[in-house]
Formats: sequence, structure tokens, C-alpha cells
Amino acid sequence: MSLIVVINPKGGAGKSTLSTNIAGFLASQGHAVRLGDADPQQSSSLWLSLRPASAHPIAAWPVDPEALAKPPKSAGHVVLDTPAGLSGRALKDVLKMADKVVVPLQASIFDMYATRGFLDALAKSRHAERLDVGIVGMRVDERTLAADQFTSFVQSLDLPLVGTLRDTQNYVHLAVSGLSLFDVAPSRMERDLAQWASICKWLSLPA
Repeated sequence: MSLIVVINPKGGAGKSTLSTNIAGFLASQGHAVRLGDADPQQSSSLWLSLRPASAHPIAAWPVDPEALAKPPKSAGHVVLDTPAGLSGRALKDVLKMADKVVVPLQASIFDMYATRGFLDALAKSRHAERLDVGIVGMRVDERTLAADQFTSFVQSLDLPLVGTLRDTQNYVHLAVSGLSLFDVAPSRMERDLAQWASICKWLSLPA
């Protein structure tokens, strides 16, 4: 069993978009995948309820947001969408269970500095040596000054940037049907799949 935790204490960072597409990628590779949703908004759970039977199977992992328990060893690969504001003991418990931690981060000065303390604490966590932590830039337009500022910000951290994703309605349109980028013809999502290449390589897990 491996557990991938998608986390950012700030709301609206893109955790559910990232969680559902990570689950979709792993399922497309033939892995047994479960998706847990500890966020009160339950966006990932809604996405899963909309998922058609014809898509790569992804099972739900029922979680109690107040008392997160480690998934069973038979669960295969598990993706956990976490709530905004996760901190203290709950955060420590999640990091203790995780194998990989993915931090979605928007290229906004407000998002970057609202998350700075968390990112520094994560890099210094006593679990950091064991954890594989990666940052994914969300809604990044590489042609803008904001993208340059984002790159400089990430370079100041002791954490790797594993990829950046553009701001596109493709994710919104797919989510309505419970689908990820990896559930449709690659020719339809060529530009976005190219952005996911480095993220997928970082995520790659044994069967």
C-alpha cells in the first residue's frame, strides 16, 4: 500500500483537481486505486460519484476527517484529498502515514506567502527525510511576471517543483463527468498531458 497525500492549508489551492487527476493517472496505469476525501466540501467524493462505469476503476476510501486512520495494506495505491487548515496533531498524523506528499501552489503572491510557513515547516519536519515531497504549480501562465516570481519563490524553498499546470477549462469540463485527463483520447488533451509528464514520472509507483 502506498499513500499519496495532496495538501495545502490554504483553501482554493487546487487540491481536489490535483487529487482526482492523480487518481485518474494511477488508475490508467492499471493500479488498484482508492480516493479518500477528508475535505468538508467533498469535491473529490462528488467527482467519484459522477465517474462512469466505463472509466478506469477508482474505489472510494471512506475517511473520518476528525480521526484519519491509515488505509489497509490491501488498499493498493491511495490518494487523499485533505482539508484546508490542516495543522497540529492532524497534520502530523497525516505526514506519518504518507509515502508521497503533493503540495499544489498557485502562482499568486497571496497564495505563496500564505503557504510559506507551512512549506518551511514541511521541509524541516522530522518526517521529511522519509517523505517524498513535491510542489505542483497551479494555474501558471509561463508568459507572465507572476510565473517568474513563482519560480523564484520555489527556488527559495528546500522542496522540489515537480511540474506546473496551466489555467484551463479542460479540468472543469472533465470534472463534470467524473473524468481525468487520463480518461479521454490523448489527442484531445495533448498540451495538458505534456505538462503532466514530469509529474507522472515523479508519481510513478510499482504495481
